[in-house]
Amino acid sequence: MKPTEVQALLNGEQRPLARAISAAENRTAEHRAWMKAVYSSTGRAHITGMTGSPGSGKSSLVSGLVKQFRAADKTVGVIAIDPTSPFSGGALLGDRVRLRDHEGDSGVFVRSMGTRGSLGGLSEACLDAVRLMDAAGYDEIVIETVGVGQSELDIMQAADTIALVLYPSGGDVIQAFKAGIMEIADLFVINKADLPGVPQLKSELEDLLHLTKSNSPWQPPVIEAVATEQKGIEALAEAIGRHRLHLAESGEKQTRRKGRLEAEVTRRVTERAEAEWRPFIAEAVKGSEENEADPYDLADEIYRSWRKKITATSDHHEETEGTR
Repeated sequence: MKPTEVQALLNGEQRPLARAISAAENRTAEHRAWMKAVYSSTGRAHITGMTGSPGSGKSSLVSGLVKQFRAADKTVGVIAIDPTSPFSGGALLGDRVRLRDHEGDSGVFVRSMGTRGSLGGLSEACLDAVRLMDAAGYDEIVIETVGVGQSELDIMQAADTIALVLYPSGGDVIQAFKAGIMEIADLFVINKADLPGVPQLKSELEDLLHLTKSNSPWQPPVIEAVATEQKGIEALAEAIGRHRLHLAESGEKQTRRKGRLEAEVTRRVTERAEAEWRPFIAEAVKGSEENEADPYDLADEIYRSWRKKITATSDHHEETEGTR
């Protein structure tokens, strides 16, 4: 990675952006250098997460939303997450196919990513890709999750505005309520609203919103849409804009972003700690007969061994420093 490449990314050039995202996905040696170089230039974009079950029409909504944003002269980055096969390890990046309408538009950057085994509906590298697009100057960033239902709460750690997409006869509302997705959604889209059952679905949704959001300073709007016909897309873009304004005026935007940063730092620290603990865990389990090992006692033993190693390393470092 060269300084000229970083500057090119910050100037909005797509080739270095694509290269940086690939480094984030593959966790190459350049990954950390890219992220450190661009971090001070992030925080300007508004990030919208589109979530909902497979078949709800998220991709069509995202495509329509991109058109709406471009009509308002905004640049748009899209991260479309696709499921990774547990057998081949590959991913059918279908969302790239559905977003072909925007090929050739220099104001749109689309990146499809496989989940690579992540259970939360997002790729492991998604947050880094968001930051890189943000640093590249995109005004709006849209994340379309893989649509895995009850594992989809990871979108909380990435988006400013979360849109939950439902559709008639999908049986989505109760499942979403059970999964907790109702709690995190900032707006709701009933897509395929030309199908029968919309009034019932909307009524069920409003009843549940009365239970979960009645005391909230932001009342999530319910938008009816037929994405394939561009109906309701303008209302969706306007609702996202209103929520963006609400976040800024209420101070909730900074609160959310600080919470997301804390969660990510905790996750990264935990990853490093787990890597250190793994040999201790393997050794402790190896030395215990099956069905005789109490997991609580083993955990205490592992922690004591790990702390002993840390203390010994620290004491050795202090002794070495003292002899200089």
